[in-house]
Parts: sequence; structure tokens; C-alpha cells
Amino acid sequence: MKNLFKSLQSLQIKLVVIYVLLIIVGMQIIGVYFTNVLERDLTGNFKTNIETQIDLIETRIEEINEEYGDDRAGFQAEVQKLLYDYGNRSDIDEIRFVNPDSVLIATSKLSNESSVNSTIKAPKTKESLDTGLSNDEIFVSVEDDSKRMWIVNAPLIVEDRVIGAIYVASNIESVYQQLEKINNTFIIATILSLFITSILGIFVARTITKPIINMRNQALLMSEGNYTSRVQIYSDDEIGQLAESFNILSKRVQEAQANTESEKNRLDSVITHMSDGIIASDRRGRIRLINDMALGLLNLQAEELQGRDMLEILNLQNDVTTEDIVEGTEISHLLVIENKDEEDTMIRVNFSTIVKDTGFINGYIAVLHDVTEQERIDAERREFVANVSHELRTPLTSMKSYIEALQDGAWQDEEIAPRFLKVTHEETERMSRLVEDLLQLSRMDSEVEEINKEIVNFNMFLDRIIERFEMTHKEDVQFIKNFPNTAIFTEIAIDKMGQVLDNVISNAIKYQQREPKRVEFYLQQNSYYNRLTLRIKDYGLGIPNSKVDRIFDRFYRIDKARTRKMGGTGLGLAISKEIVEAHDGKIWANSIEGEGTTIFINLPSEVINEDDWDV
Repeated sequence: MKNLFKSLQSLQIKLVVIYVLLIIVGMQIIGVYFTNVLERDLTGNFKTNIETQIDLIETRIEEINEEYGDDRAGFQAEVQKLLYDYGNRSDIDEIRFVNPDSVLIATSKLSNESSVNSTIKAPKTKESLDTGLSNDEIFVSVEDDSKRMWIVNAPLIVEDRVIGAIYVASNIESVYQQLEKINNTFIIATILSLFITSILGIFVARTITKPIINMRNQALLMSEGNYTSRVQIYSDDEIGQLAESFNILSKRVQEAQANTESEKNRLDSVITHMSDGIIASDRRGRIRLINDMALGLLNLQAEELQGRDMLEILNLQNDVTTEDIVEGTEISHLLVIENKDEEDTMIRVNFSTIVKDTGFINGYIAVLHDVTEQERIDAERREFVANVSHELRTPLTSMKSYIEALQDGAWQDEEIAPRFLKVTHEETERMSRLVEDLLQLSRMDSEVEEINKEIVNFNMFLDRIIERFEMTHKEDVQFIKNFPNTAIFTEIAIDKMGQVLDNVISNAIKYQQREPKRVEFYLQQNSYYNRLTLRIKDYGLGIPNSKVDRIFDRFYRIDKARTRKMGGTGLGLAISKEIVEAHDGKIWANSIEGEGTTIFINLPSEVINEDDWDV
């Protein structure tokens, strides 16, 4: 079966099949045209003959009508006799004459004589009487072996008045039978011609495919490394010219084999340095190869780069030359690729030289490493160290100044000494809070600190925290609670989540200047996703829209002087974010400057029957 399928795929079989298909298509086109023309001529002649007879009948009936006048009985008898004469012909099945009232006056068919002088239901005949126009249709007779009948209804008009209609049913089946015989003859002739052309096609195809088979065998030998054999040329036509070109190709491939080793060395060098993005150039620095990783890092298309200068693409033409690459053992540069919608990409570029065994420089290699994450971590580390140093230096400087003043004798002043000691104590407390916050962040970053969770009624948990703030700020802050009637349960570490809410509520109170201060709480549950969302809204100073996303960064302050004055370390919201995310939650903020800020806390919720909850 496999060999049969393979043989059907050969060029020789395809040529024969195409040759036969062309013959079939040609014969079909000729047959369709011939059949259509023949059918049109035969049916046309048949219809013309019938129409001629109808014209003769119409003329004769007009004469009878003039001859008999008002003698309807004589008129009917003569018409009946006339229809008998014409109805006896082999190609006519029946002729009727119907008066304007659709009454059958005469018929040539003996079996229908009982219907004479009675009204008949013939829509086409009625249409001809009403419109004064002839109509016709081909009707397939079910009763008579499905023969096709051509029905014609022709009105008889005398002095612009329709005096009746002539109905003629003629047997047109003989015409189609004749066409069928002719078509069968044509089909037999087509089959014979296909058989003969198939045999001829096989011989013609062999003369074409034989040299092609020889060229295929030569190609197989070339794939095995044999370039010495040549294809035999049988003729001087296009196939012969192709065979000659194939022989020339074999010779050229043999000559080009020597250059393969040089290209192999280049590819080996590329593979050796392929750690990330790779750009290979010729000895003039023109790009010859670039991999997908390098294209992705540089946000470029391969079509744009072929033949262009490698240093120009990397935007290093002012910093590096090909001589520097040759002389330097290792050249490294840092590139910054700007991205519109994403973080800028940091790329470390290292150059090396491709050298032949003879010492000839064959090209250069640029290896691109994506160091974006590493640079970001280094930048965050540097910024963190700088912020910690700054936060510690400020209270230390203040304490040093007050202590030096006390040493200089201020401790003897009963008014100044207590005030200096109080400030020193406050700065010490502030440093203690800062160190404690840093230690907590360090423990959470290293995942050392354990979070002991338990399932709680979040409505009650939140209500207790708010009550504590109501006790301490009952005179100056108004707390508005919007909780659902049903309890919402969640699994949290009570002390940690309490620290988050203390921080957020304290900030909401601290940064309001309007009187009375107002803090609103909105709690809702999404049962479909098993999540709860808490909104804490204040009416304070608000945050500029460009800075809202940064308030959860470590040591970030919108107004540093005012925040320090209020005792903040700049780590509260950063710690809150770490705690919420450790609970598989999310915290974010929306704010309008001058109108207030809303903090959102989204946490997983638990499905528990409230009746089964042990309060």
C-alpha cells in the first residue's frame, strides 16, 4: 500500500493524470456546448412545428366561425372534426378548444369527450383567455411513464376579441430520447479517446521524467558527499539545459566545500558565547547574524538590521571602536532601553573578536545580558541604605546638639534643661520605632517571622478597633461605620492585621485639618470570589495623583518635614502592605488632592454558618 501511494506521487503519474484531465476537461467543454446547441435546435424545431400547426388550426377555426356565425352547434361540430384531424398526428397527444367562459368546446382525445360542454379547471388556459397572450410549459406526465409533454395555450382573437383558446399537449419526450442517444454515443467516444491518450501519455511522460530521475539520483549522491558523478544529457531542450546546469552546480558545490570550515569556525564562536542575546558582525562591524533574544532586548526587527553597523545599533559608536574591541581583552558597557509602557530594560554588553587560525580577524561578537532585575535590586538597596542613614542621622544630629548644649551648662537652667531632655527622649523613641520597623521589615522579607492565623468575625474585629479609637478621639473625630448585617469571616493574624488597621486609621486622623475630623468605614463581601473589601475614607489633605502609587514604598513621604514633625518613620504603609500580602490580600489607595484619601484592603473570606459560630 505504501509503495502504491509512493508511485502515485511520482512525476510520471502526475503528468499522465494531468494529460488525461486536460482531455476530459476539453471533451466535457465540447460535449456541454454540443449538447446545449443540439438540444436548443431539436427542441426549437419541434416547437416551431407545433406552433405552425397551431397557426393552421387558428386560421381554420376563424374561417369556421365566419362560416357558421350564430350556429353554435354547427360551429362546435366542425371544430371537433378539425381537432380530430390534427390530433391523430404522432407528436400531438391532445388538442382542445375552450371558449372565453373556460367551457370545453372540442377535444381530439376520445377519453376526454365526456368533459365537452363542461367547465374545465386549467389555470394556464384561463390565463391565456384573460390576458390574450400565449403561454407554454413542459409538464412531466406521471400517468404516462413520466414522459415530458409540452403544453401550449394560444388565444384565438377575432376583431380584437378573444373568442376562445387552443390547448395543445405535444409529446416532446422523443426529442430528449434522441438527445440521450447522442450523449451516450459521445460518452463512449470520450472513454475510447481517454484510453488511447493515457497510453500515449505514459510514453510522453517517460521521455520527460527519465532525465529528472537521473538528476534526483545525482542529488542523493551529492547529499552523501559525492560530487564527482555527472548527469547524462539526452537532449538540448529545457530539460537538457537543466541537466547541464545541475552538473555545473555539482562542480560549484565541490569548490564551495572548502569555505565551509571558515563558516563553521564562526558558528562555533557564536555558540560558545551564546548566553543571552547574540549579535555577530563581519570584520567591518556590519551585522550578519542576530538571534531572537537580542532582537527582543533591543525592541528591533531582524529586517531592519542586516548590513547595518553593530555599534550604531547599540548606540555605542561614540564610546567604542572596532580597534578597541581587538585590543581590549574584555569590553563591557551598560545600555538602557526605554520602554513606553513598561520598566526600562538594562542590558550589559560584552564584546569579543572572531579570529581565524591564520590570525586574520573575521568578525566581532556582542553578547547582551539582561541585568534589569539586578540593577533594580542594587538601586533599591542603595536607596534603602541612603534613606536609613538619613533617617538615623536626623535624630542623632538633633540629640547631639541638645546634649552638647547640656554639657555646656544648660543642664543648670531649670527651664531649658527639662525641655532639652524631653526632646532628646522623643528623638530616642523615634529612633527606637525606626529600628523596630526596620527589624520587622527584615523579618518579613526573609520570611522568618511567623504569622499565626485564626478565623475571626471581621465585623466584630473591626468594630473593636474602631471603638478603641473612638475612646481616644471621641471629642475631635467622627467615625462612620457601614457594615453588612451578616457576619463576614476571614482567617487573619489578629495582632498583625490590627497593626495594619491602627496604622491606616492613625494616618486618616493624623492628616486631617478640617474640624470635625471624619473617618468612614465601608465593609462588603463578594461571595462569588470569597473575598472581602474594606474601604477607609478620610477627608484630609489628599495625595497628588502622580504620587498615590508610591505611598506604600519604604521611606516615601509626600511632605517629609510635616511627616517627621508628626512622628512618622515612613515605613508604616510599607509594613502594612507586607502584612496584607502575607495574608494573600491586596492594599491600594485612591485619592483626590485637597478632598481626602481612601485606602482599600482586600482579603480572602471564609464561608461559615453564622449559627455555628461560637461567639
